[in-house]
Amino acid sequence: MRFTYILFLFGLISSSAFGQVMEEVNPPENIKTVVFKGPTEDQFPVIQPGESMTLEFDDLTANEQDYYYKIFHCDYDWTPSQLLKSQYLDGADNQRIIDYENSYTTLQPYSNYRLTIPNENVKLKVTGNYVLEIYNSYGDLQFSRRFVVFRDAVSVAGAVKRSRDFNFINTKQVVQFNINTASFRVVNPKKEVKVAIIQNHQWSTALYNIKPQFTIGTELVYKYNDETSFFGGNEYLNFDTKDLRSPTFAISNIEMRDVYHHYLFTNEYRYDKEYTYYPDINGDFVVRTLQGEDVSREAEYSKVHFSLPYTNQIGLDDVYVIGKFNNYDLGEENRMIFNEETGKFEATLMIKQGFYNYKYVVQREDGTIEPNLVSGNFHFTENNYLILVYYRDFGDMYDSIIGIGSVNSRNISN
Repeated sequence: MRFTYILFLFGLISSSAFGQVMEEVNPPENIKTVVFKGPTEDQFPVIQPGESMTLEFDDLTANEQDYYYKIFHCDYDWTPSQLLKSQYLDGADNQRIIDYENSYTTLQPYSNYRLTIPNENVKLKVTGNYVLEIYNSYGDLQFSRRFVVFRDAVSVAGAVKRSRDFNFINTKQVVQFNINTASFRVVNPKKEVKVAIIQNHQWSTALYNIKPQFTIGTELVYKYNDETSFFGGNEYLNFDTKDLRSPTFAISNIEMRDVYHHYLFTNEYRYDKEYTYYPDINGDFVVRTLQGEDVSREAEYSKVHFSLPYTNQIGLDDVYVIGKFNNYDLGEENRMIFNEETGKFEATLMIKQGFYNYKYVVQREDGTIEPNLVSGNFHFTENNYLILVYYRDFGDMYDSIIGIGSVNSRNISN
């Protein structure tokens, strides 16, 4: 009886451990500028087996403390898969990050860490969803990032359309696409194939659990309207601090104190204005400096000051400054404070030199998030959409990724 009870408890523990969604964890305030790249320039590693990806981050305590990494394989829904580590890793994780160096001649000292995967200790064996976790020497999780590994077994072709719903014809974008499985055997596509659609590399707004609308021969067709639609949003705001001492179009004033302070011009609300196109990098950022050659370890940190006028539409609700630079985190550090003297919401963030995209997001008192209240929604907005194709045959232990596709709304059509 006792043995049966122990097995029952173990089953409960195992099911809760394997059933928990592995969200991205954002770092503490001393860790900044998490850069995670694959073969492309955007900070969203989508790699094939054998391809390399690199993680970089800075520790502003600059005491060269030890950090370790672990790798977890996940299923389609980002819960841990049933695979053992030996089944998805060749080698061992939980290794110390040994490539690190202190910054050179910077006002704000920091230690820069760099990790490349695969490396001499570990390689990835299977495709699918992965989570990379970083721990300190005490075993405390510092932050985590998702990445995906795929193989080219199917092809994906698609386009971005305006919504056919007249209520959203000027504010939404619809992703329509086909999956060609001619070179990959699929018996029951509605059960074996799943897709995820990701706008501008943000997991928080991704669409899941969309089945093929119909099939034509070896083509799986997804020509939905509501099921694959996204609000268009607006182009991101941006600033550039590559030259510490020279104001750019977005920077109104620069002061030198303990570190440089960059004061941005007060931003305007754009929801009630006509859409205007200007190039952005869809929320991303690029570290760069004119004061050195090694941007990872010579770029300075400065305090960047953001401001937004008060409006009754926001009232007492919270406003956040977000972008890829802080992983779109609605945390206390990124929350704006209302300044009664200026009548503005204000925030000051420590940010490494470079070119940055950002936007303002409102969180209502009831927890509702309004990502485009300040910037507005426009169907013209240039957005990138990534389509991931997952496959799981009957009896398989995990969800593999058998193809990817990418479409852009730059050439949106009716």
